[in-house]
Amino acid sequence: MKIKILCKDKLVETIGLLNSGYESETPQVLIPVELAKMIGLWPGLENAEETEFETAGGPLKVWIIPRACRITVLTEDAHSPEIEGDIVISPIADEVLISDKMISELSIVLEDVGRGLWRFRWESPEKLRRSYPPKYWK
Repeated sequence: MKIKILCKDKLVETIGLLNSGYESETPQVLIPVELAKMIGLWPGLENAEETEFETAGGPLKVWIIPRACRITVLTEDAHSPEIEGDIVISPIADEVLISDKMISELSIVLEDVGRGLWRFRWESPEKLRRSYPPKYWK
C-alpha cells in the first residue's frame, strides 16, 4: 500500500508491504538502508538499538530507532490516522515492511491477502481496495 513516512523534517512516499507475520510489540516499519539514507537516519544511529531479529532465513542484525517516524496510509479518497512508530533499519531488506502492530494502528483490515485486497476498519466490507505493486530499494 502507499504510505507516507515522516521522520524529523524528511518526508517520503513509498509502497509498504503489510506483513502480519512480522510480529512486534510496538508499531514498527522496517526499511532498507537506501531509504534510511534518504530520510536522514543512516549512518547517524546514535538513538538506535542494535539487535537481532529471528527470521525464517535465520538471524538478521537490525537497528531500531524508537518512535522515529509518523506513518500514514494514502489512498485516492481516504487516509489512515497518522501513527508514531519505530523505524527498523535492515541491511538486507529491499522493501518496506509494516509490522502487525502498525497494521492494526493504521486501521487496516486484510480481506484477501492472496489477491491484495484490504480496507480501512471504518469502511464497509464491500469497500475493497487493491494493493500497489512492490517498490524495491536497491
